[in-house]
Parts: sequence; C-alpha cells; structure tokens
Amino acid sequence: MIPADEVARPGNALPFWLSLGTVPLAVLGAVQGGWTVILLPLYAEGLFSLLDALLGLYTENADPATPPERLFWYRLITLIWAPIEALVLYGTIFYVAHFGHLSGVEMLVLFFGMGVISGTVGINYSHELMHQKPAAERWLADLLLAMVLYGHFRSEHLRVHHPWVGTPRDAVTARYNEGFHRFFPRVLAQCHASAFRAERALLARAGRPWWHGSNPFWRYWALAALTLALAFLAGGALGLGLFLFQAFVAVWQLELVNYIEHYGLTRRHLGEGRYERVQPRHSWNAAHRASNWLLINLQRHSDHHYKPDRRFPLLQNHDTTEAPQLPFSYPLMTMAAMVPPLWRRVMNHRVRAWRRQFYPDVADWRPYNKALNPQPHGAS
Repeated sequence: MIPADEVARPGNALPFWLSLGTVPLAVLGAVQGGWTVILLPLYAEGLFSLLDALLGLYTENADPATPPERLFWYRLITLIWAPIEALVLYGTIFYVAHFGHLSGVEMLVLFFGMGVISGTVGINYSHELMHQKPAAERWLADLLLAMVLYGHFRSEHLRVHHPWVGTPRDAVTARYNEGFHRFFPRVLAQCHASAFRAERALLARAGRPWWHGSNPFWRYWALAALTLALAFLAGGALGLGLFLFQAFVAVWQLELVNYIEHYGLTRRHLGEGRYERVQPRHSWNAAHRASNWLLINLQRHSDHHYKPDRRFPLLQNHDTTEAPQLPFSYPLMTMAAMVPPLWRRVMNHRVRAWRRQFYPDVADWRPYNKALNPQPHGAS
C-alpha cells in the first residue's frame, strides 16, 4: 500500500500528464501536413502499447483513504483539459479551413487524430469528472461531451450503466458472442433513448414533467448547438464537417472501450428484477502501466464499478482472485475488437473460464445467453 504522503508527491502525478503530448502533435500536423498527420494517432495507440510492452504491469495500490486535497496535481490535468481541447479543436478547424494547404486525405487523418484527443482523452476525463460531487467538475464533463455531441452519455452512464451493468437493461454491456460491428449501432440506437427515459423517470418521481427546466437534456442540447455553431463560425461548412468527423471518431473510440470493459460478463439474477450487487468480477481489469497513465487508470475498471466515486489515483488493482484480467491493454484490445473472429478467439475462452471461477454452480448458461443476446452467433 502506497501511503498518502507518497501519493501526494507531484512527481508521482506527472506521468498522468502525458496526454498533453497530443497537443504539439496536433499543431504540427495542422501546420506541416504530410506524414506528420499520422503522429497523433500513433502517439496514443502505438507509443503507449510499446511502453506497456517495455514497462509491464503495475499492481501497487495507493492508500484509498488519501484525502482529496492531497490529489491536487492529479486532479489538475482533468480540470484544465476542457479549455485545452476546445482551443486545439477549434484552432485546428480555423487554421485548416482558412489556409487550405492540406489535401482531403491529410485532413481526414488529422481529424481522426483529433478524435483521439476528444475521445481517448476528452471523454475519458469527462468520465472522471462526471462521477465527482463538485458542480464545476460535472459542468466540465458536460462541456467535454458536448464537443463530441454525446452529452447524454452522462445520464446514460450514471443512471443506467452503473446500476444495471451486467444485466439485459444495460445496453453497453457487450453480450457474449456479440461482435463490435453489431454492438456499435445497437448502442447508438438505444443509449440516447434509455438515458432520456431514466431522466424522465427521475423527474416523474419528483412530480415534474420531462420538459421541466431541471432535465439535463436541455443543457446537453444547448451545449451541442453551441459547439456546432462554433465549428461553423471557425471553418464554415468544411469546419462543421471536420467537427462532425472527429466527434464520430471519438464516440467510436468510447464505445470500443465500453465493448471490451464488460464483454460477456453478467450478474446473477436474484428474481423479481433484482440482481446481485456489482462486484469487481463484473468488469475486465488491466494493469498495464503506460496505458493507465494515458487513460488515468480507466483500466482499473473493476474497482471503478465497485467504488464509482473513487478518484482515479486511488483506484485499486484487483488480482485474478477478484476480477477477470484482459491479456493486453485497452489500445491493443480495441484493435482486436475490430476483427470479431480474432476477438472471439482471444476472449470467449476467458469468459467461459470466468464463469467456471465465479459461478461454478451455474450448469446451464443458455438462459443468460438468451437474455443478454437474443441472436448469438460464432463460437459457443
């Protein structure tokens, strides 16, 4: 256990600031064009996978009782990211649209990289912020989500995903044998509606209609309209198109991560619509050191679902006795998820091993498969 005094040292927080390395790469790609436009996605996907191979796993745990005020240098990177992302995103749109020096292919690759900034980093930081109590942090989460037109993710994540993860009521729990290319459109179609229903039900319990001003969807829609207007002002129709493209890339990356985090994992049904309490075993864990720097410990997902309001420096690593382990880090696992036969070869036997380890009394998993995935395909 790492004591609070050691956790609080600024030097220990510094690796989590490596996300700032995306900023000069975005500027370089926008100004120089050519081969430099590939550096931004290579930084996030390639460099950190290489560092994981070199640095290995990190399984030590910080003292979870460390006071929040001792975590200033960790929290600061998440607090300053929204203005940084806005400046980089809209500045790049303005520069590319007005100077016209990049080809169509260069612009697409560059703004694929911008989707890395707003997805791998921005949405991930918004995820950290939306779980915290201070209103300012939740507003920052909303601003980051607005820049990818995915504001409803906060409601869906807090009101639906966390209470119902590992059950048929959670759209983003990937079903056993469900390939990502079937998962992705299903989630896009279901999550906005499920998030809205959750907020409407919450308002109804307070005796308010869905159109009441306290419905956060009004804020989501207003912020989305603002971000679209700023994109058009910065770069006209071209700027709006580039903005929409990076938003799609960001959402695609988010849902790739959602796909791998709970693939095939289910909670025991207790009857009458009730399920067992969420435990570390209901999320896939990954202890890869470098990618956890970039993703601010998101890969310690087993502990996040166990203690959702725990700040990222204090998330605990769970070993194989408590949580299932991914064989590779998120960057490599998301690549595998894009090839469903490869994904099933890597993951399905691990799901079956998880079932034997944590639910040895369940002899027939067909009812679970049917409930979670009405049309299973591929290997059993």
